[in-house]
Amino acid sequence: MNRFKVIILFLLLLPTLTAAQKKGKKPSLPAAFNHARYVYVEAVDGEEFNPNLYPADRIAIADLKDAIHAWGRYTLTFEREKADLVFVVRKGRLASTRAGGDINDDQYPLGGPLGGQQGGRGPGPQRAGGPSRGVGGEVGLDDDLLKVCQFNRDGKLSGPLWIHSFANGLNAPRLILFAQLKDEVEKTYPIVPAGPPAKP
Repeated sequence: MNRFKVIILFLLLLPTLTAAQKKGKKPSLPAAFNHARYVYVEAVDGEEFNPNLYPADRIAIADLKDAIHAWGRYTLTFEREKADLVFVVRKGRLASTRAGGDINDDQYPLGGPLGGQQGGRGPGPQRAGGPSRGVGGEVGLDDDLLKVCQFNRDGKLSGPLWIHSFANGLNAPRLILFAQLKDEVEKTYPIVPAGPPAKP
């Protein structure tokens, strides 16, 4: 068999080899993202209306809920135990302390690529009215965090199905972390539009 015939044979087999490679490739996200209908949003430190929740986390929950609602792929639920997926947020903070009220040394970057944009909530955290109760301290990363979990059989959250962190990644209006997740879900599990109704 001469070289010309080998090249022709290779070109004829190339589409078959490519299709086989694609067929065997595992999706980058678990199938739970494809089958889920209901989602719940909370912070690492608790639920949205927990009086001890950091105000910046509460804002991040509200912003993420707005983004999920606008996306329209999943339905928000107020009943945590009915959620197929649980989105968990944490605004970045280097160090913070609370004692009978809020005394914070939170180091949020002001301005930056997201802080000064119009349409958002402005640079830095915006605190909700009213003091928080309790005594606590925390040291952590200054990047924002978004992770997606499911419930185990014992009712506790599983290890994350997806987790990313990014500086100011939960700042509105861009919500970079959510945009990354949304893009990955849509690429891995695109929604096929319904075809035209069958003729009678």
